[in-house]
Amino acid sequence: MADTAKPFTFFIQPLPIMDIVLSGHYTHRRIVRSVLPSIGMVLVTSIYSIVDGFFVANFAGKTGFAAVNLTFPAIMMIGSLGLMIGTGGAALVAKIKGEGNLKKANRVFTMLVQFGLALGVVMGVALAIGAPTVARWLGADEPMMDECVTYIRLNMIGMPGFVLQCAFQSFYMAAERPQLGTLMSVVAGVTNIVLDAILVWALGLGVAGAAIATAAGCTVGGLFPLFYFSSRRNRGTLHITPTRIQWPYIGKACTNGLSEYVGSIAMNIVTICYNLQLMRYLGEDGVSAYGVVMYIAFIFAAVFIGYNIGITPIIGYHYGARDLREQRSLFYKSLSIIGVLGVMMTLSAELFAGPLARVFVGYDEALTALTIRAMRLYMLAFLISGINMFVSALFTGLNNGVVSAVASFARTLVFEMACVWLLPALVGIDGIWVAWPIAEVLALFLCAFLILHFAPQLVKRRKCNQ
Repeated sequence: MADTAKPFTFFIQPLPIMDIVLSGHYTHRRIVRSVLPSIGMVLVTSIYSIVDGFFVANFAGKTGFAAVNLTFPAIMMIGSLGLMIGTGGAALVAKIKGEGNLKKANRVFTMLVQFGLALGVVMGVALAIGAPTVARWLGADEPMMDECVTYIRLNMIGMPGFVLQCAFQSFYMAAERPQLGTLMSVVAGVTNIVLDAILVWALGLGVAGAAIATAAGCTVGGLFPLFYFSSRRNRGTLHITPTRIQWPYIGKACTNGLSEYVGSIAMNIVTICYNLQLMRYLGEDGVSAYGVVMYIAFIFAAVFIGYNIGITPIIGYHYGARDLREQRSLFYKSLSIIGVLGVMMTLSAELFAGPLARVFVGYDEALTALTIRAMRLYMLAFLISGINMFVSALFTGLNNGVVSAVASFARTLVFEMACVWLLPALVGIDGIWVAWPIAEVLALFLCAFLILHFAPQLVKRRKCNQ
């Protein structure tokens, strides 16, 4: 039966995780089976990142929790360099594979891994040295300062692994071994969670214990795949091979992945702006409430991020193979899948805001009430945010990093930042919580414009093989 006859039956069918190939036609079911490991990988990563917040909030107090939430964006801004290398590099490598040159694809893959490792070392040292200055820039007050500096510096031990971990998340799909990414996320996550329980809960090390646990998890998640892709046991299509760095390929990959980096940078800058506004209007409680909302939002957004990590190399492969019909099919099927997921996530957030808030801040009724209100307004954005995120990933897959970056940059750094600063002055504190939903509405119009003008071939009405 044609796939279009039952476009959403994949939601109720078993979806086993297995190796995939980038070539061939993708039905709804095959798309989901292919991206599911990537979604699982990012979900696990987001969950074990949240574990830090859970342990700190419940065993180190509000000040430690606020310190972690203030400094985390700076750490993510450095780690996101790996996301840029991985997403842009995976699309480039997949394109080269689609052109039939596997040997060249392996050389480019190796160059990008080497570059990511070196970048993680350099940036980790730099941020460790500048930790006090960075903490002040982020708005830390004196009670938080020592814990902010401690959290930054101890996390920098794992920064090389963190950069590689972010990069490999995309390369697993390009190597046609997405299930390995899920496995490595589980191993890294278990490492982090076990150490959190030992260091934060059992030993009472607070913020320092959470930072050590995170650094250890990132090191495992980044260095193990480095050894795997260099070993003879590697059964994937990508291998680390002796080669010299050729900067044009590095530049192409970074330019192509610029949208993901710009999006991550913008998101973290916007997070800093949220924290500054919340410190101004609500103080420490506002930052804590926003921290809880962001943890839950991170889990939901992980589904879209994982989907995009999985679909980008597939689009890149068919772009390299010049299969326009399959590109168009992937575009429409992705929109339908993401649309359904967005509705499901929004309804879940509205229904379970209370129980989710109490997991983190149930010890404080006023803070719990503030968090519930914030979550129910903020999470309305998931109705359309997945579509906007996919459009950016789509252009990355089409190796058009500039347009992808424009979509990502405008969505967060322009629209959302403007809403964060302007809306509270107009409607009060609720203006902060609705800033993201309103920004996503504005971004949706921009994304439609970009597709019509820079990828009109995808929206032409023409029958595709099913």
